[in-house]
Amino acid sequence: MEKEQWSSKIGFILAAAGSAIGIGAIWKLPYVTGVSGGGAFFLMFILFSLFIGLPLLLAEFVIGRSTGKEAIRAYLAIAPKGNWHWIGILGVVTCFVLLSFYSVVGGWITLYFVKGLAGGVVHQGADYGELFGKTISSSWTVLTAQAAFLLITIVVVAKGVQSGIEKASKVLMPALFVLFLILIVRALTLENAMEGVTFFLAPDFSNITSESVLFAMGQAFFSLSVGVSVMVTYSSYLPKNEGIVQPALSVVGMNLFIALLAGLAIFPAVFSLGFEPAEGPGLLFIVLPAVFEKLVFGELFLLLFLALFLFATLTSAFSMLEIVVATLSKGDPKKRTVFSWIAGGLIFLLGIPSALSFGTLAEMTIFGKNIFDSADFLVSNILMPLGVLLISIFVPLKIKKEVLRQELLHNSKSGSWLFTLWYNVMRFVVPVVIVIVFLDSLGII
Repeated sequence: MEKEQWSSKIGFILAAAGSAIGIGAIWKLPYVTGVSGGGAFFLMFILFSLFIGLPLLLAEFVIGRSTGKEAIRAYLAIAPKGNWHWIGILGVVTCFVLLSFYSVVGGWITLYFVKGLAGGVVHQGADYGELFGKTISSSWTVLTAQAAFLLITIVVVAKGVQSGIEKASKVLMPALFVLFLILIVRALTLENAMEGVTFFLAPDFSNITSESVLFAMGQAFFSLSVGVSVMVTYSSYLPKNEGIVQPALSVVGMNLFIALLAGLAIFPAVFSLGFEPAEGPGLLFIVLPAVFEKLVFGELFLLLFLALFLFATLTSAFSMLEIVVATLSKGDPKKRTVFSWIAGGLIFLLGIPSALSFGTLAEMTIFGKNIFDSADFLVSNILMPLGVLLISIFVPLKIKKEVLRQELLHNSKSGSWLFTLWYNVMRFVVPVVIVIVFLDSLGII
């Protein structure tokens, strides 16, 4: 059985970066930055990405590249005794649940993109809050859009690592950067645009709270797709002779760069046109259409933004479905297509209640949250932090130090100082930080 591999290092980097760059970087981070005071929060996000997210990313790369196996079998290969393979099972389950409601948001973006193509989003004096409410409460509309989003995801993943995920990422990721640059040039030419740039990039620590610090920590490793063993699966397709330090640095760097571009595309326009930066989750679907309405060729620029947001959301969805398909097919390329359709169909069924959470099932709640928000809370506040914590314990505990040294420094120009720093951060810093974030996310501290 021929094992699937990335055709090139750049293909792997673009696919891994595509997994990391999604709703978190383009939608969630800008509005949380707006709510949390701007530049100071963004600076903390950068620091936590480098000193917490990067070590965890390297840890998952070590597990995947060293074993050459997908999530569950990778942990079994390293620690055949005990129950450590449950880390992989946890990752697969987390991605399954995550994609079930992530695809709902992907459907919303798909809907807005189609509406934008038909000229049905931007209208003079339109009530964009009402438009968004009507859109997500229309049961058959959101289910159709969710199905369309998952259909694209299934078709790409079914084609395989090289012909599907890698090929799509090589097109979508460069397109993402180009579209962002076009939007940024337009945003920076607006009157008073520099107010938005100052808000986003000039740190003002007077608005920072302990909650902001903790959220910056959580956002850092969530935005890099660590903790759910997606990067274990992706790195398992790396040839044994490839190093992992440079790809990890590239993925983190691209993720931070996209977050920077998102802020530079959004905040200058928001400030220039007199909107509040702390608009919360409605920033994309309610505030930005109102912003673009006031611009010359605003509908075109909104369409460009929706296109890049759709691209980023799809590349993340590829990785979530891939970990499930790789687990079910056990690395057999001949079984990939059938399991892609089975897994995608089951994810769609699981996502139906989330899709209907703002319409037919709006009155149904779990601990005071609708079904969509409950699924989000389960993944973001419980399953992902738990996965990150277990991985941070597993790597230094179950993999010999010398093996870790060889894996980390293989085909790398970095000296032993890098390994010493990484190893100590993984042992003594990362678990403590994650426990703090975990307890805070559960409301214990």
